[in-house]
Amino acid sequence: MAFALLDQIRQIFDGDPGVRKVADDPVLSAELLMLFRMILADGSVSESEMVAFRRICKDAFGIQESSIDSVIEYLNEFGYETNGSQAIALFRDLDIERRKQLAQHMADIAKADSQLAESEVRLLRRTLDLLDISPVDVVKPEE
Repeated sequence: MAFALLDQIRQIFDGDPGVRKVADDPVLSAELLMLFRMILADGSVSESEMVAFRRICKDAFGIQESSIDSVIEYLNEFGYETNGSQAIALFRDLDIERRKQLAQHMADIAKADSQLAESEVRLLRRTLDLLDISPVDVVKPEE
């Protein structure tokens, strides 16, 4: 009980730990913005896309579930300052595995609602071209 209260007090002064993590890492911020662009690419936000986004935040980046809404709010407030080309530029110098991870996460979001819109395909294709990644590298075998 006392630790929970101390944690809440710390959060008031330090801010949300998930938001701090995203704000302190430009590459992570850029990736999350690209994932959001994929969510919005077909013109609607589906629950399954948001579930996929939340899963990626938690599993791939260690962002706690309790922080994800605050992270989304942060991205909405500050993400307008970064366009897609600027976000992708941060990835060009990263190793191929990290670039493949971004592409895979974008594909996961696009496939989440079981409908691949042409706008999602275009965004993914353009991202793959900019990152110099083959579409074959994004396809993962079914488990």
